[in-house]
Amino acid sequence: MTALNPQHTFDTFVVGSANRLAVTAARAVAGAPGAVYNPLFVYGAPGLGKTHLIMAIGHAAEGAAAPRRVAYVTCDEFSEAVHEAIAAGTLEELRRRYLALDVLLLDDVQFLGGRRELQAEVLRLLDAAQHAGRQVVLASDRPPAAIEQLDERLTRRVSGGLVVDMAAPDYETRVAILRRKAEERQSAFASGVLEALAAASDESVRELLGMLNRVIALQSVSEAPLTPAQVRELVAGRPAAAAPAEHDEFSDFLTELAASLAEQVAPWRTQVGEALLRWEGEGFEVRRLQAILDADVPESPEERLRAFEADANRLLEIRNEVALLAPDLVHAPALRDPAQLAAAEQVLARARERSTPPPAPSPIWRLDDLLEGPANRMALHAARAIVAEPGERYNPIVITGGPDAGKTHLLHAIGNALAERAGGPVACLGAGEFIEELIRAIDRNDVASWRARYRRAAALLLDDVHLLAGKTRTQEELFVLFNHFLEEHRQMVFATAVAPASLAGVEPRLLTRLEGGLVVELPPPDREVRQRFLERFLGATGDAADAALVAYLADRPADSLPQLQGLAQRARAVAEGRREPLSLALAREALEGPPAARPATGRPPGVQVPAGAGVRSAEKTVWDWPVLADRLVEEWR
Repeated sequence: MTALNPQHTFDTFVVGSANRLAVTAARAVAGAPGAVYNPLFVYGAPGLGKTHLIMAIGHAAEGAAAPRRVAYVTCDEFSEAVHEAIAAGTLEELRRRYLALDVLLLDDVQFLGGRRELQAEVLRLLDAAQHAGRQVVLASDRPPAAIEQLDERLTRRVSGGLVVDMAAPDYETRVAILRRKAEERQSAFASGVLEALAAASDESVRELLGMLNRVIALQSVSEAPLTPAQVRELVAGRPAAAAPAEHDEFSDFLTELAASLAEQVAPWRTQVGEALLRWEGEGFEVRRLQAILDADVPESPEERLRAFEADANRLLEIRNEVALLAPDLVHAPALRDPAQLAAAEQVLARARERSTPPPAPSPIWRLDDLLEGPANRMALHAARAIVAEPGERYNPIVITGGPDAGKTHLLHAIGNALAERAGGPVACLGAGEFIEELIRAIDRNDVASWRARYRRAAALLLDDVHLLAGKTRTQEELFVLFNHFLEEHRQMVFATAVAPASLAGVEPRLLTRLEGGLVVELPPPDREVRQRFLERFLGATGDAADAALVAYLADRPADSLPQLQGLAQRARAVAEGRREPLSLALAREALEGPPAARPATGRPPGVQVPAGAGVRSAEKTVWDWPVLADRLVEEWR
């Protein structure tokens, strides 16, 4: 951003018939930013005072009773800021900074032509500013419709405000401008001098002031004051076009000789010369072509020309693609030298890598699929809270739990829910993959692109954080990313098999940040969740969810839902093998084994009491149930 010029105020602006409408609109905007004429588009030829006028709006807005935040920025400055933000992954921060302004003054808008990415940012900025009641003022050397390759939506949006032009000042206005500037410079002139200067020039104000500077300088070294006649001579004494040279017989001889020699020049020299001019105009290094021309008898000039043009055309394709994917890389030296085609391909690979979104959450896991019970209720409530307000409620959330506790399921489910709300990609991956990506980036010396790829993400979800133990460089990069996401109010979710307080081999500064969020535990599933899971699983497989069967399976020893599902599948396999519906009896047989055979003695089951002796004590009673099926289990309540 450029500071406002303290001389460019409404008080120093000379109003005339050619700019009265523009000044009136500018004063109205300065008095009530965002309320009238939003956006205001001022256009006119160079040197007519557009920059002065829009800066005057800024000064008036800053000096109001309720001072407003104002920024003046040229199109080139805006472009550079956007490209730097994209490279650093801070585009959202840049947008917020511009939207925090009350008045944005954007100059030289004509340079938006053909720059689609920049136009999209300006369009987004205009929409957001209008919605928030912020004022945007734009200046250009031509009207919106005359800017080449300007997005039609942007043209309509700008034209929806007020478009005013500034024409060249008339004679009276030029005289007033000259008198005011001469007074500011404390320069006095004889009567009629400034009038003569104004009458002699009908060009831009900038050139008019340049001529005034010449007159002031000339008078300062003159013994007597300048006269109007001297000023008219000074203005008329501008360098004229050179007169054409006279022809003579010798000149004609040289012309004929040059034409004769040109006919004898080899055709390849003409082709190489034309190619050199063309590719040099594209900004490419043409040393290879120059070497062909410098040689007296070059070897295979046509073949070398074809090889150069093939490389140059490929380089042009690479440069155009890089300009779309990573504008900040388009100025790399390799993109201007066909001799460095291999290096240019590497730049393209970096641009593609940077534009590739980070790994996304698996679409198979959704929050709605998770079963809630007393044990996991806190974790699920926290998950729904951060989806409703990403980056605001609990940031970060750290999910802990043993193997198969459902950490990964919950992590990806949160990621999918955030992706539906976020304006950008959601990064969701395991720590092992995160480490490998960093190693590959280090290997190709392109860590900056790797960082930018993640800094653009709307949320970061990292599984198996305990695998970072001992990985110092990865922890450093994660620490930087962590701070960036925290500052940008972007959600972070981490999952680990070990509670943060028990993580060994992790830097304390990273541990304190993990512990500073919300740590939730996913314990083994409680009976309520186990029972509902079995009902859903058996129902999905077409088996009748018999209450007794579900209760039996839910009570089987299993530390996780996958283990519980494995028990149910074993029972189903037995039922399918017998082509019978799954029942409680079949499940018992599948999981406990078939019932034992009755003993040959045929002794009836029951309490065996020694002959001749009664039951004296329950503690001395021997219970003998040799057959499993004859056991009677009673529950006393």
